[in-house]
Amino acid sequence: MLRVRIAAVGRLPARAPESPLIADYLSRFAQTGRPLGLGPAEIAEVEDRRGGGKPAEAALLARQIPAGAAVIALDERGRQLSSPDFAALLARLRDDGQADAVFLIGGADGLDPELRDRAAHSLSFGAMVWPHMLVRVMLAEQLYRAATILAGAPYHRA
Repeated sequence: MLRVRIAAVGRLPARAPESPLIADYLSRFAQTGRPLGLGPAEIAEVEDRRGGGKPAEAALLARQIPAGAAVIALDERGRQLSSPDFAALLARLRDDGQADAVFLIGGADGLDPELRDRAAHSLSFGAMVWPHMLVRVMLAEQLYRAATILAGAPYHRA
């Protein structure tokens, strides 16, 4: 079973418009992924209240990475994958016996370079820069989409 953690800088208020979307997609991922050995997914939010910038955020994010976890940074300089390729990445991690995958989402200024360099994979949702709160929604949807691709469900239309 590949457990998934989304470690993100910033607190998303429960009443934020992104919150129900994230909850819905992660619930769908849990349902679809469970028989496939994927999930559940959880969100770990961190917040630098002392104003230490990217290095302080990196230290907080690093505490959310279980020992031996596959670390995947979401970064504008990362590799762009198609949805089927993203599904294949998750399947490969699972099939290689990886117990945990942690997706890192930085704050408004992105990820600290040292933490970004520590990641086994660096992914981008395109050449445009996206608000970090919206990236959570996009990642949650792609996790669900990946599970449906691996399950052979009709959600993804190639």
